[in-house]
Amino acid sequence: MKQRIITGVLAAALFLPIVIFGGIPFIIVTYVLATIGLFELLRMQHIRMLSTEGITSVFLLWALLTRESWLAETHVTKAEVLLIAVLILLAYTVTTKNRFTFDKAGFALLSTLYVGFGFHYFMETRLTGLNLMFYALFIIWATDTGAYFTGRAFGKRKLWPDISPNKTIEGFVGGVGCALVVAVIYQLYTGFFASIPLLLLMTVILSIVGQMGDLVESAFKRHYGVKDSGNILPGHGGILDRFDSLLFMLPILHLFMNMVL
Repeated sequence: MKQRIITGVLAAALFLPIVIFGGIPFIIVTYVLATIGLFELLRMQHIRMLSTEGITSVFLLWALLTRESWLAETHVTKAEVLLIAVLILLAYTVTTKNRFTFDKAGFALLSTLYVGFGFHYFMETRLTGLNLMFYALFIIWATDTGAYFTGRAFGKRKLWPDISPNKTIEGFVGGVGCALVVAVIYQLYTGFFASIPLLLLMTVILSIVGQMGDLVESAFKRHYGVKDSGNILPGHGGILDRFDSLLFMLPILHLFMNMVL
């Protein structure tokens, strides 16, 4: 627990100034985090980064992270890049005589889409503004903290024991409740949202979606028999262990914002 707290404080001290500053440093850090996250997933399927399938996945990841406006001058869309990646991976299953299987091709593509679009919306959230970025971060941190301490204090009924044995229904509810409290406090200080009912509804949904992202990451690790997605963050695991909730939540947040703006 002590190591976890120390790592969390140090990571926040390094990460938050970059988030606040934004710009090129934030974009570079996002590309690095996304690439490490993809590496963590591919490693679960024993796919090496320095391989045809690994390099193809990385180039597709970087294309997904790229803003459409940055691709405009090339007249190439993300859909077209995705199609090329699909064709390369399918052709590679033939040239390797199914040493590289269709299952691995599907895993590589799904993993890249999951990580790529998740971190794409991470950048889009920051480009939208600091208020929205900090709202997203505070909701995720409040949900994780509330779920952890409520689960430890009151947790009795298992939420999904086959996936994550330590998570409880009480912790799940406590996470949502803590997120609501933080959202209201954030609104009182910033006045960012025009509608309080919409803020509360959005916070509940985002907190639930974030916890689902955490469960999905747990399911990945349980299926492939790994404890953590990586070991880059002592006490916390890998990049995906820390960003799993955000990768699920941010696309939904942008869907909400596009509907109300």
